[in-house]
Amino acid sequence: MPKLKTNRSAAKRFTVTGTGKVRRNHCNMRHILTKKSPKRKRQLRQSAIVHASSVGAIRRMVPYIF
Repeated sequence: MPKLKTNRSAAKRFTVTGTGKVRRNHCNMRHILTKKSPKRKRQLRQSAIVHASSVGAIRRMVPYIF
């Protein structure tokens, strides 16, 4: 079987935790921050776990991350 090409944009956005879950960062933290509350900005800094229904697509885009 030939080697698979990694989607480089996806490889920069997703990482795998020690237990095998896929981690992502939140959006909406680049600009227009004045109207967002401090609580919202603080929560957006934290990473999130990718939903189980999307893991298959990420696994195809980044085959060697797992």
